[in-house]
Amino acid sequence: MIITENRKLTGIILFLLLLITPSSIIGQTSTYNQFWNEFQFNRALGDKWASEINLGGSFSSTTSENSMFNTNIQRTLRIWAHYHYSPRWKFSTFLAYYHNKDVPEIGQFEAPEWRFALQGIYYFHKIGYTLSTRMRGELRFVGNEDGNFEDVYRYRQQVKFLKPFNSKFLRKGVVYMTASDELFFKSKSKTTGIDFFDRNRLTLGAGYLITDDLQIELVYVNEFLTRDKGNQVNNALSLSISFNNLLPNLKKKFASKPPETIQDE
Repeated sequence: MIITENRKLTGIILFLLLLITPSSIIGQTSTYNQFWNEFQFNRALGDKWASEINLGGSFSSTTSENSMFNTNIQRTLRIWAHYHYSPRWKFSTFLAYYHNKDVPEIGQFEAPEWRFALQGIYYFHKIGYTLSTRMRGELRFVGNEDGNFEDVYRYRQQVKFLKPFNSKFLRKGVVYMTASDELFFKSKSKTTGIDFFDRNRLTLGAGYLITDDLQIELVYVNEFLTRDKGNQVNNALSLSISFNNLLPNLKKKFASKPPETIQDE
């Protein structure tokens, strides 16, 4: 039984790797090394609803400098609302602002962007691991070189695998691995190109739950982008830190401290 489960897991990982293999070698015109970081603040609003705020930043190499920290290319603020419809379905929406600055795929100019999205995730809960598929539709308003905003419509489809190593569930002290592959499709625009296929994104990494409410995840990301002016490959290291119910936990922690007593000299 254990051998069968291990074969299944190996097959899943190999399938994800095979999806991205052609992307790394065919039509490669330019390659960038990048670092992405994000802080996630989650708050439960009852049995079904939850809110989330993301603060992020991205750094990239350039054509003349290979360091992934060479230049800051993007800052992000994203506000989510989540609805847990059932153990298998979660529906979400977000409104975000992206301060794009020297993003290689867009061009070397500032391109502010507003983004709205609707998303659904379906979970295949298995003993010892979880598979999920994510569907996301995005409406993007991206600034171009002329100072105007263009409408860009994008659809994203992801398959994700998550496997805890030292427990069947995610909780304090658990180490886990994660792998995913995602396809992006978009409408044509001046800033993002005329190709219908936007990119393929493969991720492979691991995470650790420091506490039940504090989680850190480090992931390698390989992106292959098709553009009318030449294809692009991004090799990125992504670091995310997640806080659950941060303010209530801090309030509870300080409220539980006993009052200090003043001793007579």
